[in-house]
Amino acid sequence: MYPFLKRTIDIAASLLALLVLSPLLLPVCVVLLLTGEHHVFYRQRRIGRHNKTFGIWKFATMLKDSPNMTGGLHTTRRDPRVLPFGHFLRITKINELPQLLNILLGDMSIVGPRPLVDKTFDPYPEHVKRTIYNVRPGLTGIGSIVFRDEEKLLSESGMDVTAFYARHIAPAKGELELWYQRRRSFATDMALIFLTAWVIPFPKSRLLHRIFKDLPDIDVPGLE
Repeated sequence: MYPFLKRTIDIAASLLALLVLSPLLLPVCVVLLLTGEHHVFYRQRRIGRHNKTFGIWKFATMLKDSPNMTGGLHTTRRDPRVLPFGHFLRITKINELPQLLNILLGDMSIVGPRPLVDKTFDPYPEHVKRTIYNVRPGLTGIGSIVFRDEEKLLSESGMDVTAFYARHIAPAKGELELWYQRRRSFATDMALIFLTAWVIPFPKSRLLHRIFKDLPDIDVPGLE
């Protein structure tokens, strides 16, 4: 019953969100057309349910050739590849909103593990890679909330960003996503959606840990 309810909510919520947010999304499209590289959307192959790939939609926030420039697929704080308006879109998470179309099409869910590219998926432990995408990837999820400021962690680690991600972030995210699969329910999803909005104005809040007292202990340098 839960999978059917989850998919029904995904369809209804994504349709409603697209309608309600259209007064915001349309001006964003216009600004992107008139600024930067005049590029509105960015589509990238990501790993989805049952480890099959799909094309994810985002608002364009970086230079078109960013993956081939210094930094590769990891974005750091004050990354010079990020366009001025793109920085605002990334901070507010507005750049992720076109993924409502992916949810409507069935590629994604509102809540689930974030869909990754091969190079950020490969560092996950093997037991995580086998199971993490037994569910649809999500617009938000436990990993997105805990690592909401991943760019800051990468910037301040003092290590090569790829090495820091592989050694510290990937294993921690993997354990969090396995926790989600064990705890998956309508109540958990509703709490994670609320917390996604909550941590934007209150980034240092400990509410997540008060609601979910059984979260796995993770030790990532710089993570509060």
